[in-house]
Amino acid sequence: MKHRAVNRRSVVIGLGATAGVAAVGGITLTAQADNTGGTDSKGASVNDLLVFDQDDFTEKTESIADASGTEHSVTYRFYKARNYVTNPSDSDHQTLVVSVPVKIDGTAVDASNAPIVLANAVGAYMPTSVAEATGVGQAKLEMTGMGGAMPSGMPPGGTGGGMAGGTGAINGMVNLAKPALVAGYVVVEPGTRGRSLTDSSGSYYGTAPAVIVDLKAAVRYIRASKGRIPGNVERIVSTGTSAGGASSALLGASGDSEIYEPYLREAGAADASDAIFATGAWCPITDLEHADGAYEWNWGTLPTQTTGKTVDQSVSKELRSQFAEYQAGLKLRGLKGSGFGKITARNYTDYLLEHYLRPSATKYLAALSASERETYLARNTFITWKNNRATFTWEGYLAHVAQRKKTQPAFDAFDLSAGENNEFGKGTTKARHFTAYSAKNDTTGLSSKRVDSDIPEKLKLMNPMFHLLEERNPNRSKHWWVRLGTSDTDTALTVAANLAMAVDNLGDDVDHAYYWDKGHATNEDPGDFIKWVAKVTGYKS
Repeated sequence: MKHRAVNRRSVVIGLGATAGVAAVGGITLTAQADNTGGTDSKGASVNDLLVFDQDDFTEKTESIADASGTEHSVTYRFYKARNYVTNPSDSDHQTLVVSVPVKIDGTAVDASNAPIVLANAVGAYMPTSVAEATGVGQAKLEMTGMGGAMPSGMPPGGTGGGMAGGTGAINGMVNLAKPALVAGYVVVEPGTRGRSLTDSSGSYYGTAPAVIVDLKAAVRYIRASKGRIPGNVERIVSTGTSAGGASSALLGASGDSEIYEPYLREAGAADASDAIFATGAWCPITDLEHADGAYEWNWGTLPTQTTGKTVDQSVSKELRSQFAEYQAGLKLRGLKGSGFGKITARNYTDYLLEHYLRPSATKYLAALSASERETYLARNTFITWKNNRATFTWEGYLAHVAQRKKTQPAFDAFDLSAGENNEFGKGTTKARHFTAYSAKNDTTGLSSKRVDSDIPEKLKLMNPMFHLLEERNPNRSKHWWVRLGTSDTDTALTVAANLAMAVDNLGDDVDHAYYWDKGHATNEDPGDFIKWVAKVTGYKS
């Protein structure tokens, strides 16, 4: 597979605009003298038509909490929504806003070389918009008309023992726009198309791969605006949760991959690199074509939250077998320092227990007072606390989690009811199967029991594991922050662990941990992430 060379000239894109000036999404874009990218039919450069007006901002002062929850007076420049492509199919969603710190608690901030945090608000593969944002951290996740089960979970507060979202949450999801701004970083919040969007003919235009195309286009816009958008365009750090975490991971894994080029050309993306420097992914629900097997391997014996009953164990067994075969074929090794070699379905429970779950429980219990710890252990007798360490079995851990959130198959439902089925919709077809197993066992009466011919390519476009393991993309992000709650049954624990192993085995830097007793969309250590960004980017404020 070929990867896109940075600054390679784009193909000609007809914009139907007069030379030098175009109206895009209701915003007038004025061309400059240089033509560094592709050109429209009148000779105007695509990059010229995407000029970021650095004087078009409103200066605002707000009280904003940092990652620890402490309030600060922050003065910042807010650049209202503007399109990041020249040919948007949806002007309301294919826009971004920029926030640049000027003063924090009265002290001047120079953000000219600060990291740029690209904070997506994606959840459930639904649309997000910043079109009406008047300040930082106002990205809107649109859940109206969603239909079907949520693929990425929007849990009520307290699911799994943790407050959904935690510090910096927006729309119930992890969002670090405000804490990043207080830290002195430049913040870019992109809107994206999502799976519920339809045009006047009833055709779905926000399904796969729209979300990743939009995020890539946003990155290209930032890079093409070097010197205009403050901050270091070589130090872009992506953040996202759940489907947004999956999208963030995909963005990091697929930098400059040419398989997205036709989609980016069609949208009129800037002629620039779409590679990012670092990736933050909270509870990423990804590797969808293998997610059903992983879910059954992890949670298959637990009753569902909705029925209180266990799922069909014959189906569960078949899917677990698929996972075992898939995992063996990955040939992934445990993270360096873990003491584990090749990770298969046979030793995965030991790997999770020793490298993640027991250390996570130990950290949690060690932070409690003696009386609090005694109370917790009395309620949770499956844990043995000795020499300041927590030990327990896999069976004890599963009994502690107690229930699974999703039915089966969790992602490619036999009746096409899962949100992911909608994510792979096409044209006026709302939902489609994307695995051979579920297509074969379809219960909706489809005439064909096979996946559509375009599905394999769509899966490549949506799966970071393809870019990491099959293509070993040299332009991927080299720094990764991955988090998941131990009581998060929206996905399997192995999904995040496999992602972490994949980048670690390629020699990349990865900081991966699980939050004990926490559910979906939880962020327990936002301050550590903010410090990590400074460390890996080498930024000193």
